Amino acid sequence: MLIDTFGRVATDLRVSLTDRCNLRCTYCMPEEGLQWLAKPDLLTDDEIVRLIRIAVTELGITDVRFTGGEPLLRPGLVSIVDRVAALEPRPKMSLTTNGIGLQRTARALADAGLDRVNVSLDTLRPDVFQTMTRRKRHGDVLDGLAAARDAGLTPVKVNSVLMPGLNDDEAPDLLAWAVENDYELRFIEQMPLDAQHGWKRDGMITAGDILASLRTRFDLTPEGDDARGSAPAERWVVDGGPARVGVIASVTRPFCAACDRTRLTADGQIRTCLFAQEESDLRGALRSGEPDEEIARRWKLAMWGKKAGSGLDDPSFLQPQRPMSAIGG
Repeated sequence: MLIDTFGRVATDLRVSLTDRCNLRCTYCMPEEGLQWLAKPDLLTDDEIVRLIRIAVTELGITDVRFTGGEPLLRPGLVSIVDRVAALEPRPKMSLTTNGIGLQRTARALADAGLDRVNVSLDTLRPDVFQTMTRRKRHGDVLDGLAAARDAGLTPVKVNSVLMPGLNDDEAPDLLAWAVENDYELRFIEQMPLDAQHGWKRDGMITAGDILASLRTRFDLTPEGDDARGSAPAERWVVDGGPARVGVIASVTRPFCAACDRTRLTADGQIRTCLFAQEESDLRGALRSGEPDEEIARRWKLAMWGKKAGSGLDDPSFLQPQRPMSAIGG
């Protein structure tokens, strides 16, 4: 069991498969990209599967989310999913992706055992998409979303970040489109995880702003804390249902007290929080021949030291040096 000193138990593992990405979203990385991790520094497919096996069979993990960078860029992704699906007990598996390449891989991922996907899409306007991502791939994302839905990777969740002066007027349109296409929309407040450290609290679109915009067109009924559990998104029933919309308000409405996540970076580091300044190395233990029991012990020790909260409300908060693409959002 991965328990911390505040009594929280981690049952949800986020696994970054690569730090690379084929988009250059303005709120994540600079136009020229980043200094990517060297291949020898990355965990191998076997190492990833071994760590997930330890997490599932010895540490109580029940949910595994594959992230990046962009996880569809990982050549062995389908095989990793297939091998994890064979574990006993079998964890629930999901994938967070930008959707590029999903049209080509959705069926294979579903056949391998993936349960569902989260796809990032911030705008319905191709020109705004190009401005925000610095790539002309809007149609590819829409095709990927449809392919995921058709492959049964449901519920298909769409993650959207609103940015001032770019797409901050699109919340109602995005929700209408999501309801029409049977996607579950979740807005995410922009977080201080960009590589260029350009995030500013006073310029972000808040959960309150998003909800006020949505209510100009929709009737929203809160699901409440009982329905939410440890999920990061607060959800509202749209116009009496069955559609839902969620808001992940990491900055203005932190949910740290209910956090049940542990994070594994693409280079084998354990992170207790997206905003943590510290990491605990498991790659070294793997490659030095440590047995499963020792790796599990190190993982438990890392999670025992998890802090009470992200520290975002503390005036002394420092943004992590590693950007989201290296951490695995």
